Amino acid sequence: MKKSYTYNPSNVGVYGIDRMRFELGDVMVEGRELTSALCDEEYGAVIPEKVHTKRQWKKAKLACLESIFRRFSYESDTKTGPLSLALGERAKLWQEEYEKLKVELKKSAVSAEAVALLTGNGIKESTMPPYFYNGMMSTEESGGRDI
Repeated sequence: MKKSYTYNPSNVGVYGIDRMRFELGDVMVEGRELTSALCDEEYGAVIPEKVHTKRQWKKAKLACLESIFRRFSYESDTKTGPLSLALGERAKLWQEEYEKLKVELKKSAVSAEAVALLTGNGIKESTMPPYFYNGMMSTEESGGRDI
């Protein structure tokens, strides 16, 4: 199967391969696999056909970032005379972006109500009884002693 590498800047406003390439900075497609992190088919396999939420888009972006940093992590640093290539640095940059987005997605997975309950802001009284309470491990059989 022949891999394709395309980028059309006029399509950046639409959730798709061009936008993903733009957001990741993977826009130098002229050199094909020598200058691009992923091919169009790899992006297409990860990006949903219809993106309905920002969270879906970020999850696809996270998968792309993971693929890129894992791919580049196999490249080693090289030094020949005065020339040195720190190819491992590329993988570190991609991994840092991956880790930031992963944390962002985890934070967005928690509902606003849960955050308010945890921080004590926003909700003065909960309508639900507390899950933990004094004596919850006590039983009548044990004479009221904690187990």
